[in-house]
Amino acid sequence: MNLPTRPQPETFSEPATDGHLIGGFTWRHIRTDIERPVVIINAATSVRCRHYSRFADYLFTHGFDVITYDYRGIGESRSGSLRGFKASWSDWGVLDFEAILQRAQREFPGQPIDVVGHSFGGCAAGLGASGAVIRRLVTVGAQFAYWRDYEASGRWWMFGKWHVVMPLVTALCGYFPGKRLGWLEDTPAGVVRDWSTPTPGYEGRPSGRALGELPFSRVKAQILAISITDDPFGTVAAIERLLGYFKAGERTHLRIAPQDIGEEAVGHFAFFRSQYQDRLWPIALAWLRQGELAADTPGRRVMDRT
Repeated sequence: MNLPTRPQPETFSEPATDGHLIGGFTWRHIRTDIERPVVIINAATSVRCRHYSRFADYLFTHGFDVITYDYRGIGESRSGSLRGFKASWSDWGVLDFEAILQRAQREFPGQPIDVVGHSFGGCAAGLGASGAVIRRLVTVGAQFAYWRDYEASGRWWMFGKWHVVMPLVTALCGYFPGKRLGWLEDTPAGVVRDWSTPTPGYEGRPSGRALGELPFSRVKAQILAISITDDPFGTVAAIERLLGYFKAGERTHLRIAPQDIGEEAVGHFAFFRSQYQDRLWPIALAWLRQGELAADTPGRRVMDRT
């Protein structure tokens, strides 16, 4: 007996408003359903969207349409050398994420739009002008890379690596050669400037804007911020600093210890690995489906504001 073949993700190129092509993948069900949500996955800084493919496939098998994409200068959205290439955190959110939000509305008209944001991807979710269309938002370890919020025991080592060495190497090379050094993907110099500037909020970064000009307040979604206790970036202070920008949404902060799921360590990047399909992914799935946590969800609520 031949089983039906599951559709493979489609590749796409979507122009941002400045004409730069944003590349990514779409997991699309054959039959259109106006009630089926489409989930956009926002990557962490300098992490390729392919890192989230298994999670995207998981959501697809549970009934969602899914879009993954790379920010300009990364992965599917890179074309040529990054030396002298202009890109910033603001470009990644205001231009690139906004382009994908508009694409979701055009490609899946009338369907609910949800977002999953990892690390900077949670910040990007608040920078799109069309943010009001987001129904539900799940963030994982999402914060601004503010050094005083780093986990205390490793704070100075992290400050040296990310706020001293990374910008120095970038100044020498004209971009950050992350792949060669084994530090994530190659990264545009403007993004490194935003990341490494030692100020607490988004508006203090080189490409940031005044608080009154930021579109975070347009996001009225039900927001679940997931953090892991051994994530040196995602401390309670760091997670809640970003959540403070989403004042119009219903915000819940769930903090999970690795021991809560039978692990010794999880950290900042492992949530989206398939080994956690049965222990962590159902948390995000339940929120995207119902906008609430199941009674047996591991971890504890640190903050719950409506």
